[in-house]
Amino acid sequence: MTWETVIGLETHVELATRTKIFCSCTTEFGGEPNTRCCPVCTGMPGTLPVLNKRVLEFAVKAGLALNCEITRYSRFDRKNYFYPDLPKAYQISQLYLPIAREGTVSIRTQAGDKTIRIHELHMEEDAGKLVHDPWTGQTRCDYNRCGVPLIEIVTEPDFRTADEVIAYLEKLKETLQYLGVSDCKMQEGSLRCDVNLSVRPLGGGALGTRTETKNLNSFKAIARAIDYEARRQVELIGEGKRVVQETRRWDENKDATYAMRSKEDAQDYRYFPEPDIPPIELSQDYLDGLRGAQPELAEAKRERYRAHYGLPEYDCRMITSDKALAAFFEGLVALGAPPKQSANWIMGEVLGALSARGMEPKDMRLTPPTLARLIERVGAGTVNRNTAVKVFEAVFDADGDVDAYVREHGLEQVNDNSLVRDAAARALEANPQSAADYKGGKEKALGFLVGQVMRELKGRADPQAVNAALRELLG
Repeated sequence: MTWETVIGLETHVELATRTKIFCSCTTEFGGEPNTRCCPVCTGMPGTLPVLNKRVLEFAVKAGLALNCEITRYSRFDRKNYFYPDLPKAYQISQLYLPIAREGTVSIRTQAGDKTIRIHELHMEEDAGKLVHDPWTGQTRCDYNRCGVPLIEIVTEPDFRTADEVIAYLEKLKETLQYLGVSDCKMQEGSLRCDVNLSVRPLGGGALGTRTETKNLNSFKAIARAIDYEARRQVELIGEGKRVVQETRRWDENKDATYAMRSKEDAQDYRYFPEPDIPPIELSQDYLDGLRGAQPELAEAKRERYRAHYGLPEYDCRMITSDKALAAFFEGLVALGAPPKQSANWIMGEVLGALSARGMEPKDMRLTPPTLARLIERVGAGTVNRNTAVKVFEAVFDADGDVDAYVREHGLEQVNDNSLVRDAAARALEANPQSAADYKGGKEKALGFLVGQVMRELKGRADPQAVNAALRELLG
């Protein structure tokens, strides 16, 4: 029998606000345990939460970008459960009137294009963190994360493969980063995913019993967990056993999921309206203002780069893969750098330098004017491309002065044809065998001779000019 995998996602996204959702504690990542919390976010008696208006703004912006219907009248609810990392024994979330509903996200995989439906997007607070010490067997609570603002984005069960899930998450991550509502750093827990998965006979109608694999925080882990869990469920059914509705965890070391607890339904949490936070009523002017302020997203940028600059699809995707990288490209073009050459430098030297240093594009000190000047000098023939790469490495870390570095290190390109010709003649005289090999039909010999001339001229000549001079002298 052929089986079909049916998947729905619940994605928790930490919002990029400076303070928490209901108090003024910092949301900065890290810090000593229990040093970034207060009576409000730890739920002490007598405290009252106050909604951070930036959280509301970010949630609405995300909802608009995901083509959702924004709920003009929404409210918060209490989700009641006891767990050590939730000190007040309930979480403030949204069940009955979430801030956004019924959105869509278009994805593209090798199998083709597809539209994923968003069931809802709601605001909520994060819980704390349990730290397990394998040496002492102790578990300790860190409440720094309590009250960190989240949006949870819940899809319909529209996915059928891990490739579709990854394409959706990449698109979601890209969109949220361009909006500026989240940094989506999965390694810091800013984007975490719960995978709801079931299997059924291909073409079958009713959905199978689903499991939920919690808190996956890398694309690699998500894809592997999906493959494992689908295979596990098919094997269970094949053995005549039943799939149990439960919450599971992914074990990276064992490359397998394992059961945590039976899966709760909404009624198990005894939801009721949050009494300490008034309902939220949004005006049309508020929504129109946010809609008008939405930035150009990556997909729109890619279309514009193709249409206006004639860049290939691959270049457009690479440049727009990061918001800061796209801004850097636009800075270069605004300064007069040719778009294709700008793209080549970004995809080659810039990304290479960032990778070697383990840096994010937003953290680099190199500025568009510096690279634009280097590109200009290559175009003018005052610095050749190979030398320019060396200059780039020298100025990258501190955004150095291109002209000063070229001048101080004597890297100005030799454009005197007589000097190039004389150096070529000396190379031929010093390497008669290579000259004979070239005349005998060995084209590679010319490359060796070009290298000898470039070495004598300390890399400052135009390789094409050297090549031309050698060919002329060789007849």
